[in-house]
Amino acid sequence: MGSKKIKSALISVFHKDNLDNIVKVLAANDVTIYSTGGTQKFIEDLNIAVTPVEDLTSYPSIFSGRVKTLHPAIFGGILNRRDNTSDQEEKAAHDIPDIDLVIVDLYPFEATVASGANEADIIEKIDIGGISLIRGAAKNFNDVLIVSSMEQYEEVLGMLDSQNCETSLEQRKSFACKAFDISSHYDSAIFNYFNKEQEEPSFKQSVRQSQSLRYGENPHQNGSFFGDLTELFDQLNGKELSYNNLVDVDAAVSLIREFEGETAFAIIKHTNACGVALGSDVKDAYLKALSSDNVSAFGGILITNKKVDLAAAEEINKLFCEVLIAPEYDEEALKLLKSKKNRIILRIKDLSPNPVQFKSLLNGVIVQDADLKTDAKEDLTTVTKKVPTAEQIDALLFASKICKHTKSNTIVFTNNDMMLSSGTGQTSRVDALNQAIEKAGSFGMDLNGAVMASDAFFPFPDCVEIANKAGIAAVIQPGGSIKDQLSIDYCDEVDMAMVMTGTRHFKH
Repeated sequence: MGSKKIKSALISVFHKDNLDNIVKVLAANDVTIYSTGGTQKFIEDLNIAVTPVEDLTSYPSIFSGRVKTLHPAIFGGILNRRDNTSDQEEKAAHDIPDIDLVIVDLYPFEATVASGANEADIIEKIDIGGISLIRGAAKNFNDVLIVSSMEQYEEVLGMLDSQNCETSLEQRKSFACKAFDISSHYDSAIFNYFNKEQEEPSFKQSVRQSQSLRYGENPHQNGSFFGDLTELFDQLNGKELSYNNLVDVDAAVSLIREFEGETAFAIIKHTNACGVALGSDVKDAYLKALSSDNVSAFGGILITNKKVDLAAAEEINKLFCEVLIAPEYDEEALKLLKSKKNRIILRIKDLSPNPVQFKSLLNGVIVQDADLKTDAKEDLTTVTKKVPTAEQIDALLFASKICKHTKSNTIVFTNNDMMLSSGTGQTSRVDALNQAIEKAGSFGMDLNGAVMASDAFFPFPDCVEIANKAGIAAVIQPGGSIKDQLSIDYCDEVDMAMVMTGTRHFKH
């Protein structure tokens, strides 16, 4: 009932790769072909008959090609309803031929923006005729097949060749859906380009590339990733990344980004670091990180910002881990690490942060700037009589970097190159502190002379009092409580050093 024979086609494309075989199938089935400009010449060079669009419109292409197909003879041929008596009478009165197939793609707007082109060139890549043809043909899917991207050429060729240029209603509707996906994505990209300056309060995100995940957070939940992971990683080994893997990998990359110029290693479990260290080489940093909590490290996400050599790989290979991430691997190291066939090994290509974060919440979406602020020496204000030493300053800033990437409420203990323990995601900062102290003790970590970082201010002096009794010598926190002075006074009484950053780093 819904089968339609294609008798005429309009073809006007920017990308012509692999178009030739479709054109040949159309010609072999006696399909009348209309075309424009470069596409017309492409078809003529194949020695296939083609009718210029100007012969339909009796109007030339004008304004350097800005207006070619925007004409009633074209859109009438696409949009007339074949089963509508009034439409057919009007079509006959105006001598408008049917157009049963439209093959059109869009100017490469996103690629032009990404190339760093000037605004004039970018604006010229805003397609007008193409987007209109796509929407018109997709709207009239009852009668017209729309092919809106070169990515569809292979599927279309197989369909037309095997069906002698006939299409079913189901097929036409499916391609219409693809067309509206492409057109909406295109418009979102254009809007977001303009909105960088205008800042209209509108949330538009469109990601067309996706992959199905084995499941979501739990096996009974479906999961998908929308994006192109190959822009960031080369996967060198192992099974497909899961939903939980991806969440942890994101946390790992965000944390390791903080240690540019240093040799760092981090072990992540459920988005929190269970070990972070700086070292003279990757092996040294790894062993320090592992010693913080070698129990939680089992099945974790491992990441470093330096090349993994064989010495480091031999140590790493002793641990079961889900994912290992590094910018480079020695050949022998990679060979050894691949001996565990399910171990996911990623080579990271790009550490650049995404400046905007968003997630679904209730019946909407929340959006925020990413927390790209890293506390530095110039941000610190010493608020106690005791001034931290240079070594303590390094340790405090190290602790602050880890604290920033740990679930609130959080407390982190470190020396100047190694995380000693942490308390994470507690409902009370005192609970987080006590958890960190208990954990340090269970792994034999000496807190005497260590430093402490808090992701938010202390409303009471209880935390600095507990920390002092545990051996903590210096504290870094944002400050901002109306009762800051209580904690400062306690530190002065016991000769502790405290610095404030003025920046809170909550992570919910």
